[in-house]
Amino acid sequence: MIQCSGFRKLSACEAADLIPDGALVGFSGFTPAGAAKAVPRALAARAQALHDRGERFRIRVLTGASTGAALDDALAEANAISWRAPYQSSAALRKRINRQEIEFVDMHLSHLPQMVECGFFGNLDLAVVEGVDLTPEGRLTLSTSVGASPTFLRHADRVIVELNRRHSPRLGELHDIWTLPLPPERRSIPIERATSRIGTSYIAVDPAKIVGVVETNEADGVAAFDAPNAVSEQIADHVISFLLEETRRGRLPAEWLPLQSGVGNIGNAVMARLGAHPDVPPLEMYSEVFQDALVDLMETGRLRGASATSLTLSDAKLQRVYDNIDFFAPRIVLRPQELSNNPGVIRRLGVIAINTVLEMDLAGCANSTHVCGGQLMNGIGGSGDFTRNAYLSFLVAPSTAKGGRISTVVPMASHVDHNEHSVQVVVTEQGLADLRGLGPMERARRIIEKCAHPAYREYLHCYLEGSPVGHIRHDLGRCFELHRNLLETGRMLPI
Repeated sequence: MIQCSGFRKLSACEAADLIPDGALVGFSGFTPAGAAKAVPRALAARAQALHDRGERFRIRVLTGASTGAALDDALAEANAISWRAPYQSSAALRKRINRQEIEFVDMHLSHLPQMVECGFFGNLDLAVVEGVDLTPEGRLTLSTSVGASPTFLRHADRVIVELNRRHSPRLGELHDIWTLPLPPERRSIPIERATSRIGTSYIAVDPAKIVGVVETNEADGVAAFDAPNAVSEQIADHVISFLLEETRRGRLPAEWLPLQSGVGNIGNAVMARLGAHPDVPPLEMYSEVFQDALVDLMETGRLRGASATSLTLSDAKLQRVYDNIDFFAPRIVLRPQELSNNPGVIRRLGVIAINTVLEMDLAGCANSTHVCGGQLMNGIGGSGDFTRNAYLSFLVAPSTAKGGRISTVVPMASHVDHNEHSVQVVVTEQGLADLRGLGPMERARRIIEKCAHPAYREYLHCYLEGSPVGHIRHDLGRCFELHRNLLETGRMLPI
């Protein structure tokens, strides 16, 4: 049963009235999972009313990662955000960022808690966090995500708690709350396996900071993923064949190493395909998100355990977890994102990482954030945390987009998030290119032959062989020709 004795009960509108113009606010949420809902929605309505009267109201917004419609969409549509970090996936917010109406700071998610701890963003005025239980002593049990909420709660001047009756009150059995002190007091993190537990099931919040509690009853609203298509299944099959060959050669242990998979349809489909393959051993995961496909894999025993920072599950899948909480609770660990995305833990555990990108180039660099160099899509999220530090890292994408008008393989990436020093293996439905140990020309030729769509291979070979000789061959007069064609004609290769 939800407790809130000793704290002032507020309506969402009353809570929103406590947030002043210009405030820096940390909201819970890592994807729509566990995101604050009622207060940001009321705050958006308040902002719109103030704007209609000619008054200014805009705040600076921090979250763990992307959030749901009640937070990013609602506040963006009400023109209530002036600054945002560290990641987003909202169409309404994206439009305003790309029009320079909102200042956006795109960050590695593992870096966010320390940036807040050190005050690099300024004073954190409020934290608005969703939980399922709050004791009079200030012990707060979070809901379906942990994210950066422990950091926000520790550093905010004031705290507003949304207590959500929709979620299981037993979610604390999944949580493992453990925070890092600042250097030079930082010590090693005692996570020895993906499912090691090192912390508590709750966050201790100073009761004097809690200015009110808003009671809600609202689902996270995570959209169900698309059914796997032929392209995503082909990508998955290339990854599986490669991992099985690495195992045969003795470069992976027979039980494999823990896997990470990024958010989205391709990642979800790859995990489903991995779990269904008869030669793939039972898996463990050390990742950011626990997605729909993993519920089925865990129930069948194909997934033995998983560490993440959020339950990014559609309503139906989340209900299955709640209905079988005795089974799932010992097998799922939800940690703060400074642990789920920690580079040291990722490297020590030897994580196998699988993340999607927008484009890859002939040097082996990859772009996961910006279309044609300037238009933000979502952000780097956790892909950099895992790509650079994984034992084995895959960057995956369809070879083409928009009906073949766009090639994922280009001469030079229009924006670089993962440079050639971090990129190990790139995969499209056409094939897989293992770039480890290859020099620049070998790397470029392998990417073209293995990953580029056949319609673009001749162009890419001609570009490579016709470019000035150097350690990396690029023609600065032509390297963005495909992108320019796309902007001018709507397709990379002219008809």
